Amino acid sequence: MSDLASQPLVLVLMGVSGCGKTTVAAILAGRLAWPFEEGDALHPPSNIAKMEAGHPLTDQDRAPWLEKVADWVDERLDAGESGLITCSALKRPYRDVINRRGAGVMFVYLHGSRQTIAARLMARHGHFMPPSLLDSQFADLQEPAADEPSIRIDIGPPPSEIARTIITTLDLK
Repeated sequence: MSDLASQPLVLVLMGVSGCGKTTVAAILAGRLAWPFEEGDALHPPSNIAKMEAGHPLTDQDRAPWLEKVADWVDERLDAGESGLITCSALKRPYRDVINRRGAGVMFVYLHGSRQTIAARLMARHGHFMPPSLLDSQFADLQEPAADEPSIRIDIGPPPSEIARTIITTLDLK
């Protein structure tokens, strides 16, 4: 995959809530000196309010948010720069929106067991996503298929080791 490093590349750190997207992306942004966007910050207030109230988002709720994520990706690539963004990207159609160009995007699927992630969510404070929505996230999750630009990374190791694994796997500088 060494040719990835020669072209602008946007890494989309994806997975269910609590898998470590933000933590790992922040480490990667520091190590790679790439722009980083917290995808949750692109949600409209209505989506945040709905999740805070314990209601899962529908595909219709997610559509404008996914467009904003895709726009951020396109802005990086149009500028000829790499970047990192977090986005659950739970379903293939969502990933198709984000990767609408068909090039320049790599989904980094942070995979973990329901038990591990549930424990992390219970320990997390100050986030709008309640642990009660984890089951709906796993119900929606369609793991990336072999024909999608993606790598699967286990969330068991410490975040700094996960970041190192991503950098090594993708041969990033």
